[in-house]
Amino acid sequence: MSVQERKERERAGRERLIVATARELAEQQGWDAVTTRRLAERIEYSQPVLYSHFRGKREIIGAVALEGAAEMAVVLRAAASTADGPRARGTALARAYLDFAEHNPAVYDAIFQLDGGLPFADEDTPEPLKDAFAALLESLGEVAGDGVHPALFTEVFWAALHGLATLTRAGRLPPGDAERRVELLVDRLARA
Repeated sequence: MSVQERKERERAGRERLIVATARELAEQQGWDAVTTRRLAERIEYSQPVLYSHFRGKREIIGAVALEGAAEMAVVLRAAASTADGPRARGTALARAYLDFAEHNPAVYDAIFQLDGGLPFADEDTPEPLKDAFAALLESLGEVAGDGVHPALFTEVFWAALHGLATLTRAGRLPPGDAERRVELLVDRLARA
């Protein structure tokens, strides 16, 4: 292994450590607790080393968002693959999405709530974000109904899921009706 390859490997390792530590800290204490000073202390590197990887917290949030979007895509595809039939896949996707949001609140916020400097709904949208949307579209397109563009249907379905996730987490919706909300969403929106 050349010196350059070793340095690149070490740099990639530091970057993974920074992202993992930021994510862990955000999940434990919220994104307000994630500062370059705290990250530097936790990973035992100086702040200038952090700044050599990321220009600041915004870029770190973006890196967590990309990692989280990739994980979400895997979770959504796995859920869809276990369901038989279009409606069952829609229900499985909804449950998987809401479970991901509930069990990864800081990551979910990094993807959808916070400014990570990432473009959405744009040709420059990073691939992990596009792939997370594609993971929904792959199964939801078949339940969009006649004359409804599958991507548009997926956007509306996703928006409804995001609303449910956000309102539930904020305590704005009673927790006991979560399953009925998913059933209602799929029943009213899905036409297959």
